[in-house]
Amino acid sequence: MRIHSNSFQHRQRLPVEFAAGQASGDGYGFAPNRNPHLAWDEVPQATRSFALVCIDPDVPTVAEMVGRSDVQIPEHQVRTDFIHWVIADIAADVREIAAGSCSDGVTAHGKRDPAGPRGSRQGLNDYTGWFAGDPDMAGDWYGYDGPFPPPNDLRLHRYFFRVFALDVERLELDARFTAAAVLNAMQSHVLGEASIYGTYSLNPAVKG
Repeated sequence: MRIHSNSFQHRQRLPVEFAAGQASGDGYGFAPNRNPHLAWDEVPQATRSFALVCIDPDVPTVAEMVGRSDVQIPEHQVRTDFIHWVIADIAADVREIAAGSCSDGVTAHGKRDPAGPRGSRQGLNDYTGWFAGDPDMAGDWYGYDGPFPPPNDLRLHRYFFRVFALDVERLELDARFTAAAVLNAMQSHVLGEASIYGTYSLNPAVKG
């Protein structure tokens, strides 16, 4: 399988329109938060559906350091995954997701029923947990919500878009499913996989 995007080049910076956070005159705020274009081909013949996830594996693990103006998060700090998007049950003949077709702006408390590819179901991303203690933002965050890495992080974050070809039409999932649930449910059903990643940072000291 192969995957590509007209919205960004592999291993290059994501344009700000596909991020959730951006620099602003008084610090940092929300960005356009549009989902990027994605397209895939060279699909296994027995494919009956696709699943897609977007993962940032570069998220710092010391939450107390995030967003502070008096400290920089060191590049070598232990990191963990953060899920920005998970889709299951994409129809087998779908080969493309248009830019902005699934997300166009930040929705406080999360999107209730985001648009998506034909036949698909979209799960919870990890902003659900991040905003859980914030009464202005807390809720179930479904669908795509883009990068908003800590402005004081010295590591360049990577955002992997991974598409899986599956030999089943529908995965066994609860209504409030997560990427972990999708990755578990697809075990023994994966016929092929392709991935691409873009990078993003809000720290002006971070190059690349």
